[in-house]
Amino acid sequence: MKGWRRVLGVDPAAAGPTGYGIVESDGRQCRLLHYGALKVTSKIKNGEAAALEQVHTLLSKLIEDFAPDVMAVESIFSALNVKTALRLAEVRGVVLLAAAQHGVEVHSYAPREVKASIAGQGQADKRQIQIMVRTILSMDALPEPPDAADALAVALCHLQTEQARRRFRLPPDRELLRPRPLEANTHSAGRPTSVRLDRATRGGSPRILSAE
Repeated sequence: MKGWRRVLGVDPAAAGPTGYGIVESDGRQCRLLHYGALKVTSKIKNGEAAALEQVHTLLSKLIEDFAPDVMAVESIFSALNVKTALRLAEVRGVVLLAAAQHGVEVHSYAPREVKASIAGQGQADKRQIQIMVRTILSMDALPEPPDAADALAVALCHLQTEQARRRFRLPPDRELLRPRPLEANTHSAGRPTSVRLDRATRGGSPRILSAE
């Protein structure tokens, strides 16, 4: 990896604070630039709409101030109830909007994928994530609040993923997901049999993915 690669990690929240963290790496070491969490002001006018505006304003300012090369965002956990999932999707929506408006590339990572990358197991709790983030970034204290530590973990997960991709010369995600044409199976009465492609049979180099 040539030069320093700067990543803005975001941990969107349906109810609690939305965490954010900015780290950069040259492929050998990582360093911390900034982190925190936005607690939406209670009893604000226009309620949910104003809260989403606060998130969008925050992300836009972070992008303008730190000029990240890429944004890494935690994806929606599939086990959430419908109401919470929809609320979280709204928050992620304004985060992605801010990135698009500023021309920043975005990558999403499942919560278990982030935990496995940082703590070595997909079931790690928030305390374990805080400890590992502190160790990786050589911080003097645990990153607080935990939402900020989660955002830093997402950013570090992206850096580790990109480093592994370059080391093993894996193609980008878009190439991994692009299906290659398969020859028709003509062994059944001389007629071709359709083949449905899933993530395991699509073209490109194999990729190990953790379950959401």
